[in-house]
Order: sequence, then C-alpha cells, then structure tokens
Amino acid sequence: MTPRERFLATVGGQPTDRPPFWLYWDVWGSTWARWQHEGLPKEFASFADVRRHFGVEPRPQALPVQCGPQPDFTATVGEDAESITFIDSWGIRRRNLKAVESMSEFIEWPVKTRDDWDRYRAERLNPRDMGRLSGEWRERAREWTAAGIPVQLGSFPDTGVFGSLRWLLGDEECLAAFCTDPDWVHEIMDHMTGLYLEVFSAVVREVRVDMIHLWEDMCGKQGPLISPAHWREFMAPCYRRIAAFAHEHHIPVISVDTDGQPDLIVPPMLEAGVNFLFPMEVAAGADVNEYRRKYPGLALMGGIDKRALALGPAAIDAELERIRPALESGRYIPDLDHHVPDDVSWPNFRHYATRLRALVVG
Repeated sequence: MTPRERFLATVGGQPTDRPPFWLYWDVWGSTWARWQHEGLPKEFASFADVRRHFGVEPRPQALPVQCGPQPDFTATVGEDAESITFIDSWGIRRRNLKAVESMSEFIEWPVKTRDDWDRYRAERLNPRDMGRLSGEWRERAREWTAAGIPVQLGSFPDTGVFGSLRWLLGDEECLAAFCTDPDWVHEIMDHMTGLYLEVFSAVVREVRVDMIHLWEDMCGKQGPLISPAHWREFMAPCYRRIAAFAHEHHIPVISVDTDGQPDLIVPPMLEAGVNFLFPMEVAAGADVNEYRRKYPGLALMGGIDKRALALGPAAIDAELERIRPALESGRYIPDLDHHVPDDVSWPNFRHYATRLRALVVG
C-alpha cells in the first residue's frame, strides 16, 4: 500500500496491511542539543534525518496556502540578555526566554474591541486576497500525489474555529465572550470558517485533497474550555459547513488537534463530521484504549506517554504494551502524545523508535 492508501484505510476502518509509522512529533531545540552529546550521529542535521534513519513513511503534508492574517504581522520587537519579544503572525505580542524551552509569555492580543475586529477583518482577513494562493502549492500537490502521500488542507496555527477566536481575543476574553457577547463569537467564527472554505474551494478546483485539518487546542487536564452545549451552539454550525464541503469534494478525513482531555466534546465533534483526533495526551487522562472502546467510529493518533521515554527502556516497553489493545482494534496510529522534551536521552529515544517500529511494521 502507498502511505496515502494506508492512512485513509486506517482512519476509515478499512482493511490495511498495518497502521502508518510516522514519528509524528518533533523534538525541542534543547532536546536536540542534548542528543548531540549523547551519540546522535554527526551526519544527522535535523529530526528529518532521524525519521529517515528509522524508516518512517510520509505523513499527510499541508498545502502551503495562507488561511491566517494576510499579510501577517511577524516582527521582532526587542531583545535582551534573557529574552526575545516579538509579534507573531496573528499580531500577538509574545516573549520567549532564551535559556529554557517553554511556552511563550503572551503579553498582548490584537483584538480588544469590535472596532479592532472590524479593522483587523478588513485589513488582514479578506478571503479573496490573491496572496492566499501564491506560492508553489500546485507543484507540491502534484509531487505528493505522485508519491502516494496524503494531501492536507489546514495547519497550525491558521485553521481553527475556536483556535482563531483565541488567537484574536486571548484566552480569558474569548471565553468570557461566549457569555457576554455571543453574537460576536458567532460573527468571528462564521467569518473564519467562510475564509477557510473560500481558500479551500480554490484549491480543490485544481488538486485532490485527502484531509481537512483544524487546530483547536481547546482542552486542558480538567476537560474542554467550553461546554458541550456551547460547542454545539457555536462550533457545530461551522464544522457542519466544513463537513458538507468535504463531502461534496470527496475529502474523507476531517481531523482535529487538541491537547488535554476532550472526552466531553467528542460526541458533538462526531455529530458534526470529525473522524480523526489527536494527540491524546496521557497526562490529561486521554486513554486511547478507552477512546477506541467508547468511540469506535473515531480514528486516533498519539496516545503514547512522552514521559515514559525519560524513564528508560523498561518503562518504554511497558508503555508500548499498554497501547496494544488500541493498536489491535484498528483506526489508531500509535505515536507520542506531543513533542519530545529535553529529559529524554538519545539512547532512550532510539530504543523507543526501534521498538515502535517493530510493533507497527514488524
């Protein structure tokens, strides 16, 4: 089977020779620096070389079309001995520490008022801006299709229904707005969904697409950041529009990336057309064995506890054995539940990748 055929059969619950073997998540920069002192082959210039070394197959590749702010805001604001302050592509002012690997400090969000939103939408979120379709996406699509690689529309950080609202208003303000200004939440989500579909429509007129991907990151260990009722009221109409588009254009996979524990919002996601979910974060209680039993029509990726990789070969082997029921049930692509942190040594990662390959590929 080609990587595309294997991926689509796995997600669709169809007969397949085996699940895909991806090593999906990258490593922290500080992890890579550590590995260079622990026996990482000197000829390995990036994690792509590690993937090639272990014989992974191609993951779905996202077409390089622009679904976020156009033009974007990216700029460096200032730098001192400890940190760099910058404006990201969405206009969020952030601060990153130099000495440690961590999430950014989010300093200021781009939209505070409706006037801000009206100006931002007019200046940066025109669905028909020709710059959205510039670049070599046609050429990439032809290459990937010829190589049997799945073709994806949508990617972090630019395609999400909740995700875009959060980037614009900030965490607290966007959550408050569900109660204080629900019409505004609907307006923003509806506009962003329309923007995505405008771009997607232009793409599918020229190339075949296998998956639409939505980045949401809307859950923590305690569960989703909004209730299932709010998901159905605000997000389901947008997802149904996307699912109708996917059905019309024979796009079989609608995927969602959210960290944390999404269990409460999985039923409305399924109702609205989602059929692929990741990364199934173990620390938040997202157990792939339980999800496969509870939601047999939902395909999963991830679910292997990255923390086990810091503990050594015995813990790694036990963790891989733990996810065996999900693997045997189908509709599951085994992989880590996020990027590889810097408490993971190169020998431990090598052991993990070797054992995972043996488990999946044989």
